[in-house]
Amino acid sequence: MLTDNPVNPLSSGIPFGVAHNQHRKRVSSLRAGGLQKRTQNCFFGVETCAELVWEGWEPGLEYTKSLILRNTHGKLQKLSFRPPETKFFSTPFPQTILLSPGTSFSLPVTFQPLEKSEYVGTIEFQGKEGTFHVSLRAVIPHHALEVPDTVMLPPCAAQHSSQTSFLFRNSSKLQTGFRWCVDPPFQLSPETGQLKPGEECRVTVEFKPQQALVYQAEACCAFGDDGESSCTVLLRGLSKYPHLQISSMGQEEGCKVLEFGSVAVGNSLEKHFEIYNLSTVSTTFSLSWLRRPPLMESVFHCEVHEGKIAPHSVLKVPVCFSPLTVDSISVDYLCLTCHGAVSEDLLKVSGTCIGPVVSLSTSILDFGCVEEGTEVTHNVQIINTSTVLAHYQFDVDTGSHSSVFSVDKPCGSLPGSSKLTLRVKFGPHHPIAYHKTMTCLLLHREPLFLDLIGTCHSEQLKPAILKPRHLSVYRLNLLRGLTCYPPDLLSALLEERRLKLDESGALQMQEIPTEDTNNTTPLFKPRSPLDEYFHVNSAPELETELYNTSNSTRFPIPHVKVQPSELLFYDGPASKSVSITNYTKGKICLMWSNGAESPFSISPLSCELGPLKTTAFRVTYSPNQQNVFHGAQLECFTFYKVLKDHRNVEDQTLCPPWCLIVRVSGHSFQPGKEHFIPNFSLQHPQVVFPALKQVSYRSILLQNTGDLPLIFRLDPEECPSACVLPSSGLVPPGSHQILMFRCTPSPDHPSIIPLTLQLNASSNHTQVLNVVAVAEKLSMSMEEGGSLFFQPTALGSRSERTLWVKNLSRVPVEFKWRLCGADQGVLSVLPDTDILQPNESKVQKWSFAPKEEIMYNMKPSLTFWPVQTPQCKKSRLTIKAVGLASKGSLQAEHPVIDLGEVLVESCKSFEVPLLNDSPCAVSYFLTTQQSVTDTGLLEDMTQDPLVLEMENVKGTIPAECRLPIRCTVKPARRAHYCWTISYHILSASGSVEGEPQSICHVQAEGVYPILEVMDVRSCGSVEGLSKLQLWHLFNLDALNTYLRRDPSPSELTFRVPTRHSFRHCPSIFTSAMMDFSFSAAPLGSDPTGILLLFKNPGSIPVEWSFLFPEDQQIELEYWAETGDFSPSELHLMKIQEHRLFSISPRSGKLQPGQQRTVQFTYRHEFVGTDRLPVLLKLSHGREILLNFTGITVERDRRYIHLSSNRHIFAPMAIGGFSPPKQVYELYNAGTLPVRYHIDTTPLEELMEENFSHPILQCLNPGGEIEPGHTALVEWIFSPLEAKTYSVDIPIHVMEGDSMFVTFEGQGFDERDSEPIQVQDGRITVPCTQRIPLPGQVVFLSEERVCFDDIPVCSRSTRILFLTNVSHTDEVLYKWNVTSTECQKTVTIRPEGGRLTPGESVLCILTIQTSGSPAFYQQDLLCEITLVRMLEKYHKDLRQWEEETERQKYEFTLTEKDLLQEGAVFGQKTGTKKYKTLPPIRSSDHAVGSPSPRPSRAEQRAQQQTGQERRRRPEPPRPTLLHLGVTARSHSLMEYQTHFPTQFNTHYINRSRQAKHSQSGTGESCHHPADLPPLTLGLEKDVITHVLISLLQSLLDEPQFQQSLVEGDTEQVPYFTQLRPAPALLAQTLPRSAADSQDPVEMSGVSSATPAKTFTGNCSTADRPKSERDRESLKELQEEIKMKVQESIRRLPEFCDLLEDILLNTLQNLMMEAFLGELVLTTRPRIIALPPSSSRKNSLGSNRQSSAESNKEQLRPLVTSPTPYRSTQAIVSTLEPEQ
Repeated sequence: MLTDNPVNPLSSGIPFGVAHNQHRKRVSSLRAGGLQKRTQNCFFGVETCAELVWEGWEPGLEYTKSLILRNTHGKLQKLSFRPPETKFFSTPFPQTILLSPGTSFSLPVTFQPLEKSEYVGTIEFQGKEGTFHVSLRAVIPHHALEVPDTVMLPPCAAQHSSQTSFLFRNSSKLQTGFRWCVDPPFQLSPETGQLKPGEECRVTVEFKPQQALVYQAEACCAFGDDGESSCTVLLRGLSKYPHLQISSMGQEEGCKVLEFGSVAVGNSLEKHFEIYNLSTVSTTFSLSWLRRPPLMESVFHCEVHEGKIAPHSVLKVPVCFSPLTVDSISVDYLCLTCHGAVSEDLLKVSGTCIGPVVSLSTSILDFGCVEEGTEVTHNVQIINTSTVLAHYQFDVDTGSHSSVFSVDKPCGSLPGSSKLTLRVKFGPHHPIAYHKTMTCLLLHREPLFLDLIGTCHSEQLKPAILKPRHLSVYRLNLLRGLTCYPPDLLSALLEERRLKLDESGALQMQEIPTEDTNNTTPLFKPRSPLDEYFHVNSAPELETELYNTSNSTRFPIPHVKVQPSELLFYDGPASKSVSITNYTKGKICLMWSNGAESPFSISPLSCELGPLKTTAFRVTYSPNQQNVFHGAQLECFTFYKVLKDHRNVEDQTLCPPWCLIVRVSGHSFQPGKEHFIPNFSLQHPQVVFPALKQVSYRSILLQNTGDLPLIFRLDPEECPSACVLPSSGLVPPGSHQILMFRCTPSPDHPSIIPLTLQLNASSNHTQVLNVVAVAEKLSMSMEEGGSLFFQPTALGSRSERTLWVKNLSRVPVEFKWRLCGADQGVLSVLPDTDILQPNESKVQKWSFAPKEEIMYNMKPSLTFWPVQTPQCKKSRLTIKAVGLASKGSLQAEHPVIDLGEVLVESCKSFEVPLLNDSPCAVSYFLTTQQSVTDTGLLEDMTQDPLVLEMENVKGTIPAECRLPIRCTVKPARRAHYCWTISYHILSASGSVEGEPQSICHVQAEGVYPILEVMDVRSCGSVEGLSKLQLWHLFNLDALNTYLRRDPSPSELTFRVPTRHSFRHCPSIFTSAMMDFSFSAAPLGSDPTGILLLFKNPGSIPVEWSFLFPEDQQIELEYWAETGDFSPSELHLMKIQEHRLFSISPRSGKLQPGQQRTVQFTYRHEFVGTDRLPVLLKLSHGREILLNFTGITVERDRRYIHLSSNRHIFAPMAIGGFSPPKQVYELYNAGTLPVRYHIDTTPLEELMEENFSHPILQCLNPGGEIEPGHTALVEWIFSPLEAKTYSVDIPIHVMEGDSMFVTFEGQGFDERDSEPIQVQDGRITVPCTQRIPLPGQVVFLSEERVCFDDIPVCSRSTRILFLTNVSHTDEVLYKWNVTSTECQKTVTIRPEGGRLTPGESVLCILTIQTSGSPAFYQQDLLCEITLVRMLEKYHKDLRQWEEETERQKYEFTLTEKDLLQEGAVFGQKTGTKKYKTLPPIRSSDHAVGSPSPRPSRAEQRAQQQTGQERRRRPEPPRPTLLHLGVTARSHSLMEYQTHFPTQFNTHYINRSRQAKHSQSGTGESCHHPADLPPLTLGLEKDVITHVLISLLQSLLDEPQFQQSLVEGDTEQVPYFTQLRPAPALLAQTLPRSAADSQDPVEMSGVSSATPAKTFTGNCSTADRPKSERDRESLKELQEEIKMKVQESIRRLPEFCDLLEDILLNTLQNLMMEAFLGELVLTTRPRIIALPPSSSRKNSLGSNRQSSAESNKEQLRPLVTSPTPYRSTQAIVSTLEPEQ
C-alpha cells in the first residue's frame, strides 16, 4: 500500500483516504507477484539472500552475479552445494566451502538465456545442521501498477460531497497507459493518462451520495499498451442524513424566536442565534427570508446566507435589527434549509422601534408689558425623558432678519434622559400685543408648540395687555367659530345677551328652547399638533384640498392667509409680491418685522385691511455680497384694529394677534458661477407611509456636515400628493433641518414616487427621495386554503386544531372571529381577537365540542381592520369548518389482569392497554376501586389505603389507538387485592360526565416470600431412621407452618441479612422458635447428615440464609473485645470454632417453583449435648430461630434417645369397646444392645383412680433394642371421660440412665366430633423421594404408603415399583422387616431379587389387619447392593483366605521375632478382646463387620518381622431404602358407623375373624388339641432342629421329588383344598335320615363334600320300583345339591379362596401391563356370537370338559409358588378345549 496518509480536508486530525497497510498491492500484467527488494536470510548460521533475480537481459548474452555466503556462527561451517539442474544457470564445479566464523564466500552464478522468456532455477546447499535453497529467477519486463487495496472516503451528508486522493505508481520499466472506471456516487479525476516507468500519479476521489447509505464500489483501472491488464481499488463511503437545529432563547409553537426587544430609531442592535449540527457529518446550509409583503421595509439584516458546519459543532449567526418607524413592531422569518435533510427549521425575529419622548418645561411664555425699544429674555427647558437621542429644531428665523421672538439654540440634539435650557428673547418693534406659536420640530415625533406672548407700550399707544388666560379663552372661542368676529361686535352681542360667558370665561351662544339645545358643542374639533403645523404653514394648493374635504369641521378656515408662503430668489436680486387676505368680519392691521441687516425687505411695512379684502406687498432681495446663500422668515403680525387702544375693547372679548410667516431664500451667485458642493447627510432617503388611505406624517433629517451653509428646495409639483414643510430653506453649517412630510396614500399611486431634493440651487446637487404612498387593501392568509377539518370527535369531549393566520399587509391589523349562533356552542377559537403586526403569523387554536351525533358544517368568519383606524370599514374572510361527532368508548385489551403474587412492600409495575375502537378520540379520567380480602379473615377490607398508582390518569386516546397505562402496585400486607378500573368520559370543559364504566379488573396477591420443606433424607449415623422419624425430629410440620405465616413487624426490622449485634448471642426479633434435633450417635461415628429439600411454592423469588450467631455479629477490633464471656457464649464459640454444625449451602435464591437441597451436618467429636441457635432468614420475609440440638454418646454407654419427653396419644372416643393399639418409639443411639423396662406402677395408680378401669395399658413393657434400631412399645388408651389424661412413666435402662416420659391422651365424646383418622400423616410427610442420595441407583415409586382407615380382619394391597436408574450397574435388593409385629401384619413380595440396568420390578405390598383395632406404623427396609461391589468383595475374600491359608504354613523366624513373640501375641489378644460392633448397625451386620485396625505396637512388630497380614475384606455396605406403612384399623361396628360408604370396598376375612374371636387374647395362632403347646427353650429348639433335618432329607431324596412331579398331573377335585369329611358318615346314614337332614347341618358335618358324593351314595341304595319314586328321588337329589352348593358359597374358606383368586388375577394383569404384555387402555373388541342352536349344542357337549379344564387352569393361580403367570398362556390353553 502507499506510504502516505492524506488528511481529510473537512475535519482536522481524522485520517481518510488510503487504508493503513504496510505494503502496496502490486498488480502485474503477467502475475500477481512483482519484483521485490533483496532481503538477507539466515539459514543454520549462514547469512545469504533467498533469491537472485536477473533483469534487463537479452538472449544470447552471458550475465554473472555473485551469491555471498557469510558465517554468523562462532564455529567453522562446512557447506557443499548442488548446482542448478537447468543449463541456463551454471556455477563452478561443486566443492566444499569452508567458512570460518565471521568470514564470507562469494559464489559466482552465470545466466545464459537463449530466448525471451522467464527462467527459474535452484541451488541447494547442505551443511551439518540441514539443507537450504536459494532461488534463481530471470524475469522479462512487463506492465505493473502499485495501487492501494482500499480507499476510505470521509463521511458526508446526503446530497453533499466529500473527496480524498490516493497515489498509484508504475512499478514496471515500461511506459503504460491507464483508464479508470467507477460507478456513481464515486468520481475519479483524472480518469485517463500515461505513466512513465516509476512515475506516480495522484487520483482524486469525489463522493456524492444521494441517500444515507453505506456505499461500496470497485474502481477498475485498465492499463497496459491496449488496456489488456486491470486492477481494482475498493472505494468505501458512508453517508448520513444531515440534521441542523436552530437554538435561541425564545420558543413559539412551530418556530424559534429571536427577540430584539426595544431598539431606538436610527440605531442598530445585533444578536446571535446558534445553528447546531447534531449529525456526524459536515453539512452545508442556506438561510433565506420568507416572502414579505411588497413595499415593506427590510429592517432585519443577516450577512450569513449559506455556510458549512462541522459535525457536532455550533455556528453563531448574527442578525442586525435597524428600525426605521417609531412605535412599530417589526416581524420577519428566517428559514434554515439543508440539502438532504428531512425537515426545515424556522426562526422568528421581532423587535420594537422606540423614539424619543421630548417635552417643554412650559407651553407658554408670558413676557408681559414691555416698553418700546427694550428686550426681555426668558428661559425654557426642553426635556428628553427617554433613552433615545432626540433631534429638535425650532421653526424660527436663523438668519440676519430680525425676529420679534428669537431662541439662542434653535436646533440641536438632546441625549437620552437629559434636559437643555433655552433662552428666548422678546424684542418688540411696534407698540402692539404680540403672540406667536413657535413650533419645535422633533424627528420621528409630533412637534411641540410654545406660545410666546408679550405686549409693547409706547408713550402714545398702550394696547390691551395680553395674558395667558386670553389664549385659553381664545382657543375655546376658536372651536366655537367666534374668533372671526371683531371684539367690539362680540361685546355688543354680549350686551345684547345673544352671547354669554361660560364658567371658563369663554363665549357661547345663548340657548334657544325652540331650536337645538346642544349649543355648547364646538363647531370645530381640536387639531393634532401635526395638523396644526401644516394648517398654519400650508400652501394655497393644500388649502384647496382642505376646502374640498368632506369633513369641514376638521379644518377651520384661517383668519388671515398669506400667499405664497415661500419665495425663492435663485436668479439674483429681484422683488416679488405676496398677498394677504382677511377672512374675518372686522378690519385688521398688518405690521411686518423689518431686519436692518437682512438682504430681504418688504414694503409697505404696515397697512389696514378690511373684512374679506386682499392686499399685496413687495418683497425685495438685495444681497450685499456675491456668492452667498441667504434665507429668512418674514413675520407679519395681524390683529383687529380695535385692539390698538385698550379702551376700545373689553377683557372678555380680547383676541390675540396672528403671526404670518413667509419663507424666503436666495443666492447671489452670478450666472455661470459654480455653486458650492454641499456636504450633507440624509436620514432616511426613502419615506414610507402606512398603506392606509388616511393622512399620515413622516419626518426625515437633513444634516449640513460642511462648514458652509446650504439651501435646499423640494419641488411640490413633482409629488402633488405629498406636502413637505419646509419645502425650502437654509441650513447653517453644522446644523440640521427636520423635514415633515404629509401625504394621504392612495391605491392609484405608483409604488414609488420620486421626489428631488435640490441643494444649493443647483441641478448638479440633487438627492432623490423615494416616497412610498400606496394604500393597499388589507390582506390575511390562512393555511390549508382556509379550510378547517376536525377529526371525528366524541360527544361531550373536545378536539382541537391549529390554524396559522398571517398578516400580508404593511400595517398592523386587529382581527376578531365571529361565529353564528348555532356554531357558538360547538366551535370556539383562542384567541378570538388579537393584533397581527405586518408580516406576522400566529397560531389560532380551534376547539370543536359537538353535542349531537351529526356532521357539522360551519362557516366562521374573520373580521379584521387596521389598528390605526378602527372606525373604518372592516374586511371579512370566511372559512369552512367541518366536524363529525360520534360516540366514544374505551375498553381494555385484557378484561382481567392477574398479577399473581407480589411481594409485600415491594413495587410491581405493569401496563393496562386501553383500546379506543371508536372513530373519534376519547378524553378519559380513570378511577380505581380497591377491594382487599385477607386470606386469614376471609372478609373484604375496604378501609385500607389505595396501593395502586396509575400514570396518565387523565388524558386523551386518539381514534383506533392503543394507550398503555403504566400502573404500579405496592401491597401493604398479605391479602388478596382486587382493583376495578373504571373510566369517565370528560366533557369539553374537563368535567366528568355520566356514570363510570368498568373496563378492567386487576387481581394481585400480596405475599411474603415463603419456603416449604418438600422432603427429608438422612445419611451417616442416622441412616436407619425412617422418614417419619426425621420429619418429627426436625419438626418439619411446624417449620412449614411457620414459613407460611406472615412475618411480624419486628421480624422486618432488618429485611435482609444484616450484622446488627456486638454480642456473641445476637438479639432475636422473632417469636417463631423450634428445635432441630439431630438425634444421637456414638462418639467418633460418621457425621449425622440430614438433607432437606426446600421449594419455593410461590410465584416470587425467595432469598434465604441460615445465619449462625457469628454471621449476625458485627466484627470488632481486637482491642474492643472485653474477654469476659459467659458459659453459654463460650459454648457457642466452641461449637462455631470446631464447626460441629454445618450447613451447605448457607444461602441461596430460589426462583418460583425451583427446588434446592440443603445439607445439615452434625459432627460427633465431643461427648455431650450441643446446642446452636441458627436463624433462618427470608429476605423481606420471616425469621425463624432454629435451635440445633445434637447429642454425642460415649461408645461404651447404653443410651436410648427420645425425640421428646412428652408423647401425646391419638384422641379416643369414650365408651368404645375396642380401643386401638398405639405405639411409642424408643431408639437405641448407642453401640451396645439396650434392655429397657417400663415401670407400670403409675398406670396401676391411674387405673385405681378411674374405678379400676385400665385407662392406659402397656402391652410390652420390656424388651431389648439392637444398636441403631427402634423398638415399638404398644399402648392401649381407653378413656372414661372426655378430658385429658396425663401420666409420667419411668423408663429404666439396664446399665444405663433412667428417664421419665409424660404420656398424654385426650378422650372426646364422638357425638360432638368426628373420629380421628390417620390421613394427616399422609398429607404432611411426603410419600415420594425427591432428594437423591449420592450414589443412589435404585428408587422406590413411593416411600410412604398410607392405607388410611380400614376395618379389622381385612387385607389391603398396594403396588410399588423398584427401579434401577443406572445404565451400567446391576443391583441386588432384599426386603427386611424391622419388627416381629411387622412380619405378622405387613408382607411384600418379591422379597428379593436382581435388577439389571434400567429395569424395574413390581412389588406388591399387603397389610393384613388383626382382629383388634390398632394404629399401624411400620418401617420396611430394602437393602440395595451393587453386584460388582459384591463380586469384588468375594474376590478379595478368596484372595484373603488363600493368603491366610498360605501364611499358616509359611513363616520366618529370627532372634528378634523370638524376643517379641510374646508381646505381640498379647497385643493381638487384647485387641480382639475389646472388639465392638460398628455404630448404627444391626447384629447381623456386626457379624460381617471388618476387624479393628491393629495397634501401633502390632503394626511396628509386623513391619519389623516383615509378616504384616492384610485385613479381612469388608462386605459392601448396602444402601437402605425406607418404606413406611401407616394405617389404622377400626372394629367392624365402628367402621360401618363412621365409614358406611367405604365398608363395601373391603373384604373381611371371616375365618380369621372367627379365629380371633375364639382366642381370648386376639392372637391368630393356636395349638391343636392333640398336641401339647411348645414352650420357649431347649425343647422347642430340639423339635425345630429335628423337623428341619427331616424336611431337608425328603427334599434331597429323588423318589420324593418324582412323586411330587407325578402327583401334579393327576386329576384333583376342585375343592381339594377344603377339609375332607369321613366317608363312612354318608354311607352309614339311613336314606330317610339322609333325606331329612338339613343341608345347613350337613354342611356343618362335611363342609367340603362335593355334590357327586351324595349322588353316588343314593345310587347304591335301594331304588324305588315305580317311576314316580325315581322322579321324586331325582328332585330330592337336585334340591340337596342346590342346598349344599349354597352352603359352600357361604363358607368363609370359600369366600377367602375367591378373594385370593381375584386378587391373584388382578395382580397378574397389573404385572402384564407393567411388562408391556397387556395394554389396559386398548379399546375392547366386539365378537359376534354364533346362532343360538349351535351355541346350545356346543355348550351342552363341552360344559363338563370346560368346567374341568377351568378348575385345572384356575388351580395354579392359588397353589403355584410363583407370584406371576401370564394370562396369555392361560387363554391359549383354554382355546382348544372350548
